[in-house]
Amino acid sequence: MDRTPPAPNAATITLDGVGKTYEDGTVAVGSLSLEVSAGELVALIGPSGCGKSTILRMINRLIEPTSGRVLLDGHDITAANAVDLRRKIGYVIQHVGLFPHQTIAANVATVPRLLGWSKQRIQDRVDELLNLVGLEPDRYRKRYPNELSGGQRQRIGVARALAADPAALLMDEPFSAVDPIVRVRLQDEFLRLQRTVRKTIVLVTHDLDEAVRLADRVAVLSQHGRLEQYATPVELLREPANAFVREFIGSDRGIKRLSVTPIDVKRLASVDSVGDRVGGGPTVPADSNLADALAALLDGGRGWVAVTDPEHCGVLGILTATAIAETGAA
Repeated sequence: MDRTPPAPNAATITLDGVGKTYEDGTVAVGSLSLEVSAGELVALIGPSGCGKSTILRMINRLIEPTSGRVLLDGHDITAANAVDLRRKIGYVIQHVGLFPHQTIAANVATVPRLLGWSKQRIQDRVDELLNLVGLEPDRYRKRYPNELSGGQRQRIGVARALAADPAALLMDEPFSAVDPIVRVRLQDEFLRLQRTVRKTIVLVTHDLDEAVRLADRVAVLSQHGRLEQYATPVELLREPANAFVREFIGSDRGIKRLSVTPIDVKRLASVDSVGDRVGGGPTVPADSNLADALAALLDGGRGWVAVTDPEHCGVLGILTATAIAETGAA
């Protein structure tokens, strides 16, 4: 979990027995209780129809709960005006939902404009956010959504959701509408962004790899929003709580666990163990994960991978396949 302090206004989100039953008797969510700490990114994951998106929409009252409470920093959200509440909570959806006839700057400025910000403050905020999501303001400010790629539009969607510095950010499968290569790049950009802004984020995804890669904690849900397990990615992959979670995660959870386990430099073997053969052999920087190390080891064909200091480029030690397996299983 990232230990960077949360944003000053990041809010804790508490779901206290929250449920949604429709008039025809359909139970979308039975009773769900969990807490998302300030500055934490929590992923909701589960099979289709388990209520993930309904839960997300109850947090900003796009759907009104029929039971239980949603608390924002301890305050019941039903006591607030719904429109005012939504202006305090950023919302990013799968297909972005940018206004096609407005410029990128105007799209990003939507909520600040509604809040009555001055033109100069809005312009400064738009430029700040475009830089933050990796899009040069002078180049993109006056463009329209149809002039951007899918990945660029998704970045603009995130910038718009962050425009008024919300207390929390809700994301409903935000990266699923782009191809796999762009998706990974967007995830990388989003991780970088979250390390900077440290917002409280609730992310709905159907992709377990995405959940364990991005989230501080993962909530695995079954039918009617039943919480089967709520844990860090490492805990989830190491110790599934029950048969449902084991089946949902799949038989390859050992490989997935490697992707969320960092290299422990304290457990590296000495360079002397492979003599003078390090030169030209496979290497990975010390801030990589064990999955990266294993991939480099297999590609290198030498039975080991050298771990380097990412800043000074020196070799810190050696990882073998056995060491990777033992560390990943620990």
